[in-house]
Amino acid sequence: MNEQERRFTRGLVEVRAAGDTRTIGGYAAKFNTLSRNLGGFVERIDPGFFAKSQGDGWPRVMARYNHDNNMLLGTSRSGTLRLVTDGTGLDYAVDCPEARADVYELVQRGDVAESSFAFRTLEDDWSMTEDGFPVRTLLAGQLVDVAPVNDPAYLDTSTGLRSLAERAGADLAEVRAAAEADDLKTFLVPKRTHIDLAPNGGQGDTHPPLALRQRRAELLQRRTF
Repeated sequence: MNEQERRFTRGLVEVRAAGDTRTIGGYAAKFNTLSRNLGGFVERIDPGFFAKSQGDGWPRVMARYNHDNNMLLGTSRSGTLRLVTDGTGLDYAVDCPEARADVYELVQRGDVAESSFAFRTLEDDWSMTEDGFPVRTLLAGQLVDVAPVNDPAYLDTSTGLRSLAERAGADLAEVRAAAEADDLKTFLVPKRTHIDLAPNGGQGDTHPPLALRQRRAELLQRRTF
């Protein structure tokens, strides 16, 4: 899966004291926390999800206001964007340029109070919550950017649904229809295999284990003591 996805984290961007530098930051993602309903399923981010990007030195990761290329705030390459993972999630801090003093002020005033991150999924898994609701666990991925955002309404789960369709060997249109009907669990419940102990409607040869038991019973009846 190489398509880019985005997820949002509410209330987690703030001004950070750094002398004269305009620094903002917060958690772009939180680990092992169930998301809101994304359209028939929820998601959980595994603590190892960013391990590859981190091990590679966070290559070419950017901080962009509202994910807009024209609103670049900093980059990992220059050191103006710093990323770290801890027991809570993915934390970022970015030094805003003078030209983006407006973004810094919006965060400082509390007008912008949410963060987002864009990523590409390398590995995921599907299961069910204790309540029987489909859950997608993001296991490994590539971080693209982090962003303070003022509009968290953007939501595209097509990549996640495609992942489930591939896992279940189902048609994507069928999975999308099930998501709209809030019935994705049908693709996660294992199918039961029925073994017929009396083939051909009970006619013909007796099932081998049953025949063996019947033969033993006959031999016992013939014994004389």
